[in-house]
Amino acid sequence: MKKITLKKSILYTLFFALFIISCKKEEAIDQNKQQNPTSEEIAKNTSDPNSIKTKPVEESAPPMMQENGFYNAFAIPKNKKLRDSLYAVFSKKYSERERYAILALNRLDSKSKWNSDTLVVPAKIDTTLMAYSPFPMQLDVLSDVKKFVIFSYPIQAYGVYSNGTLVKWGPTSMGKKSAQTDRGLMFANWKKKLAISTVKSEWKLPYNFNIHNTHGIGWHQYDLPGYPASHSCLRLLMKDAVWLYNYADTWILNPGGATTKAKGTPVMVFGDYPWGKRKPWRHLLNDPNANNISVEEMTKLIQPNVEKMISEQTNREKVADSIKAAKASQAALEETEVSEN
Repeated sequence: MKKITLKKSILYTLFFALFIISCKKEEAIDQNKQQNPTSEEIAKNTSDPNSIKTKPVEESAPPMMQENGFYNAFAIPKNKKLRDSLYAVFSKKYSERERYAILALNRLDSKSKWNSDTLVVPAKIDTTLMAYSPFPMQLDVLSDVKKFVIFSYPIQAYGVYSNGTLVKWGPTSMGKKSAQTDRGLMFANWKKKLAISTVKSEWKLPYNFNIHNTHGIGWHQYDLPGYPASHSCLRLLMKDAVWLYNYADTWILNPGGATTKAKGTPVMVFGDYPWGKRKPWRHLLNDPNANNISVEEMTKLIQPNVEKMISEQTNREKVADSIKAAKASQAALEETEVSEN
């Protein structure tokens, strides 16, 4: 009897020991999984540099707004059906002009409106965009320059100054990494309401304004996908392209058109885009001044070019006045000849 009891005790002990070892192995495997996730899990959990950390949106839930003060994050679900239904929610929440402004702040046009996983949305929407300008409202260094257009590569935006006062700014999509836009001071040359791209003939470029004749660079309307995507040109929203088309002055050519008699509006392109990193305007969610360019920075950038800009401006005014006087004189002469006959 004692032998049987002893055998049972030994069996129970062995069984209990095996159970403990098994539990520990499972626990070790679970810990290992947590510490060493699979490649699929890594791909699933690795966040895009442009995404923000928000609570996951359930498949049946409406899009969420993460409130953050000056700017909010409007999360866009990946599911196509939810994205389609999101347009109705977005349209109901914001007017057409407000939607236009929101997309512009995200460097998007209506065609590319969902080319993002998150939209940066101002808490208070100014449809003129001036309340969110990354450019200084006043630059004394430009007080004697009547017209000036500047393009910032780092934040993919342009600004327009008249005698040092910012009169307009907006989004752009500049040259992609493999075909970057030339930097430095240039001058507006010729313009055409509908130009044909020299890269691909099927590319139509509305309200094209050339600023580098040799390299074929200009600003014009074209898709704004939310990042630098052009073949060196400066893409704009249609309204902005039309406005700049009417604002800037063209060059004046000598008779025959072979040489330039006077240059047009000065244009400057500067800086570098943070390729492969988080889109600059996404930083507004954490810091509403993240994209701001200081007066000191702008002054340092522009100051070395002011003398040349004013010199070209003065020359153009003289040439334009001379042409105007010559035309008036010619018209008067023709009128006299007609009256005499």
